[in-house]
Amino acid sequence: MAAPTAPQLRKALKRQSPGLANERALWDEGHAIVVGVDEVGRGSWAGPLSIGAVVLPKDRRVNKVRDSKQLTEREREALFDRIAEWATWSVGHASHAECDELGMSEAQRLAARRAIEGLGVRPDRVLIDGNWDFVGGGITKMIVRGDATCLSISAASILAKVTRDRMMRIEDDHYPAYDFAWNKGYPCPRHKQALRGLGPSAIHRRSWAFMDDIPWTGAIRYLRPDPQGSLFP
Repeated sequence: MAAPTAPQLRKALKRQSPGLANERALWDEGHAIVVGVDEVGRGSWAGPLSIGAVVLPKDRRVNKVRDSKQLTEREREALFDRIAEWATWSVGHASHAECDELGMSEAQRLAARRAIEGLGVRPDRVLIDGNWDFVGGGITKMIVRGDATCLSISAASILAKVTRDRMMRIEDDHYPAYDFAWNKGYPCPRHKQALRGLGPSAIHRRSWAFMDDIPWTGAIRYLRPDPQGSLFP
């Protein structure tokens, strides 16, 4: 079956192509399995934190991949199937409940571990967008603006974003008042209005500060137990 047709890039994006310089440098050093990872959903008030992991083939290319934040929803959806057929990939999630129970840093590590394990291959090196190592193991390289400049990270950003967006559109069927199909769990006026009137849904992150601003609906903010315990009974 032929691969889906790539979207026509807008002029503003044509000169912003991510490259393979980081992957090629690692391949040349003998690192066969180079994984690009990126996360989505960290700032959302509801739903999972999701991390994409991608291993690019050395002998085939897909054009028009960009940082997911630069693309429209339609462009991301059009690229999703092309990337999925082209690369080895996985998306790992930490649920809203795990974000509450673990905190966002540990939830990010958990989602990354699930994403990398889902690849079915052992990475030699991992490329991460940003300046925080949430993978560990001594095999990582952090790249600031990696989602815009590094092809495997850009591909991971699209796969993670589209996968999570699809999940939130399904949740919109269950909780239509919050408009998750449009806002994907991020704060916006209609989302905030629904929270004020209805309180949090079952997929909201109840440890977040927005819970303190909701008029009394019977729901209270979730407080994680202090791992150090208390000095007082």
